Amino acid sequence: MRAVLQRVTRASVDVDGRRVGEIGKGWLVLLGVAKGDVEADAERLAEKVVNLRAFEDDQEKMNLSATDIGGGVLVVSQFTLLGDCRTGRRPSFIEAADPAEAERLYLYFADRVRALGLEVATGQFRAMMKVELVNDGPVTLLLDSRKVF
Repeated sequence: MRAVLQRVTRASVDVDGRRVGEIGKGWLVLLGVAKGDVEADAERLAEKVVNLRAFEDDQEKMNLSATDIGGGVLVVSQFTLLGDCRTGRRPSFIEAADPAEAERLYLYFADRVRALGLEVATGQFRAMMKVELVNDGPVTLLLDSRKVF
């Protein structure tokens, strides 16, 4: 599982001109599910997102987690994070999980974040989405559940 975390002051996602999810301060998580990913990957990633200390304290140090600040998480599925651009001129997506399994794990990840105490909003799986955000910092981090953390 790959995730791009963007620290935001606000973020939203629209489908067909209709707002389907939004948060205030917190994380926008763009989530890609790979072949072979399992629930344990989602659990590790959820725990990391919830507890990662990348929000500023009163001394402007990255010392606080999303939990500490009462932040939210907007989770948006993005299979293109699994795109392999090493050869040719067009990305290959053969490492992306089958859509049914990807959706199951995407929803499981969102549920795990919610179970860890944060407000969670989501996009709409397999839809063309318009994502709007105000990146705070900017702070953007990459996580991969297959790398030890």
